[in-house]
Amino acid sequence: MYGAILGDIIGSPYEFDRGSKTKDFPLFSARSTFTDDTVMTLAVAEAFMDAPLDEGILRTRLVEAMQRWGKAYPHAGYGVRFSDWLWADDPRPYGSYGNGSAMRVSAAAWLYDDMDTVRRMARLSAAVTHNHPEGVKGAEATAAVIFLGRTGHSKAAIRDYVVQEFGYDLSRTCDEIRPGYYHVESCQQTVPEAITAFLEGTDFEDVIRTAVSLGGDCDTLAAIAGSMAEGFYGVPEELRRQCRAFLSQPLREILLRFDAKISK
Repeated sequence: MYGAILGDIIGSPYEFDRGSKTKDFPLFSARSTFTDDTVMTLAVAEAFMDAPLDEGILRTRLVEAMQRWGKAYPHAGYGVRFSDWLWADDPRPYGSYGNGSAMRVSAAAWLYDDMDTVRRMARLSAAVTHNHPEGVKGAEATAAVIFLGRTGHSKAAIRDYVVQEFGYDLSRTCDEIRPGYYHVESCQQTVPEAITAFLEGTDFEDVIRTAVSLGGDCDTLAAIAGSMAEGFYGVPEELRRQCRAFLSQPLREILLRFDAKISK
């Protein structure tokens, strides 16, 4: 999950088209911070850890964890509809195809060891809020890319799998995407771009820089691309250390517990 969290933190100063569409920028600055992407990524991870593979139980755990951590960090930058869901007494999915389902899904790709289960858990993590087919697809595709990367598949094989299984158009290069790309929060216009940034990047940091350089919803785009890059490249120890330093103690504890679990 370091990749998703670092992408969020590094991209946060450039959200809402505030960047200059270049890969030459400081990774961290006084404006760098974690946002809702990080809070919900860690909430989903907590819900999945040590839980049985029972969809009813997992759905309950997901809703409980997401509401609890969302309320603990109420100013992290949630969208209006998600904020309403966070505070609802009886929260129900609301047909969203926003990119929030994809940015929070990375735990599913690390906790389970076969593609069918990874994809099923990704669908579940999305459907408690983002139950539109495109919202579910965005989460599932993101988790699939992470899983393929961490299990030794080549980028060519990953590209082929995504196109075949999810039908995303990955034909444009980042140079072709960048000029006309703007702040948009749908899975349809974020997940393919994040995958392209991952495919073009040459190492973990370069993937993050490439994603941020596209512009748009930079923190979420970089969180999605960063989660994929972690699966394929790993994360340098110095960046892992800096990631932990940005988190509050309660959030850091979830990350450390997750890290220990997947390292066993």
